[in-house]
Amino acid sequence: MSALDALNGQAFTAFGQHVIWSDMIGNTIGLAALALGWRRSVWTWPAQFLSGVILVAAYASAHLSGGVGKQLLVIGVALWGWRQWQRGRRQAQDGTIAVRFAGRRERVVLLAGTALGTVAVGSLFTLLPQLSWNPWPDAYIFVGTLAAMVAQARGLVEFWFAWLLVDVVGVPLAFSSGLAFSGFVYVVYLALVVWGLRDWWLRSRAAERPVLEGAAA
Repeated sequence: MSALDALNGQAFTAFGQHVIWSDMIGNTIGLAALALGWRRSVWTWPAQFLSGVILVAAYASAHLSGGVGKQLLVIGVALWGWRQWQRGRRQAQDGTIAVRFAGRRERVVLLAGTALGTVAVGSLFTLLPQLSWNPWPDAYIFVGTLAAMVAQARGLVEFWFAWLLVDVVGVPLAFSSGLAFSGFVYVVYLALVVWGLRDWWLRSRAAERPVLEGAAA
């Protein structure tokens, strides 16, 4: 048995769902990466990188080419985000990454890019059905994940809104694809996303307050 076969072997069965090792390990690391992102730790990026590497095997075993493509994208963006945070351009006073809300132009670019990207990727998946058996949800998650990670790399609070929208589709898609642990982790993601959104929101407002007070003075 090869290492890949072992990684895609069954770990356990719960509620009639077969959980494979790659799905469980990759998503557990992904969960830790999200928690590290909440704490604004640069270690969120190597964790996302490792999670993506392992989940490539999980999605390949489920014959979800769109999911494989998404994880390859996660790997690439994780390396870029890691570099962005290490450069320290957005350091807060406590040494972590400073966070803020996106400007109007940034929001327009994120929304337009996500919409156009979803249409483009969904059309590609529809034209080439071997890439995905569920093209539009796959495209939505694929592009939404990219938008979320780009926003995270830039320290934008909108990062959490993007993940929230991805989870809404990701939960039912994971369960219907036989990746039960992915579905379970997406549910846990929702709780972390809500807490992370609250934390980044409050920190962003706290950082803006001295600026506004200084301008008023």
